[in-house]
Amino acid sequence: ISCVFQTKGTSSFGKRHNKTHTLCRRCGSKAYHLQKSTCGKCGYPAKRKRKYNWSVKAKRRSTTGTGRMRHMKVVFRRFRNGFREGTVPKPRRAAVAASSSS
Repeated sequence: ISCVFQTKGTSSFGKRHNKTHTLCRRCGSKAYHLQKSTCGKCGYPAKRKRKYNWSVKAKRRSTTGTGRMRHMKVVFRRFRNGFREGTVPKPRRAAVAASSSS
């Protein structure tokens, strides 16, 4: 029995010490390919963010509502009140009574 091994597995993996991917400037994940100079997660440097419908969970991780929503939570509140502007609230009776007594 001849023991001729095709060492394509474990012993070959030990020789790998160069990094193909580094941190992405846009999304922060370790998916920016140095030779291709593109991010595998967000598609940087492309202008549009990389997203596909075949991965619903991946879209859920980085969509509206996963961050602070500094602007959108104000818009939701304004929507509930019909986007009113330049109005003055009606004087409340307790506030009127307190101001007149003092």
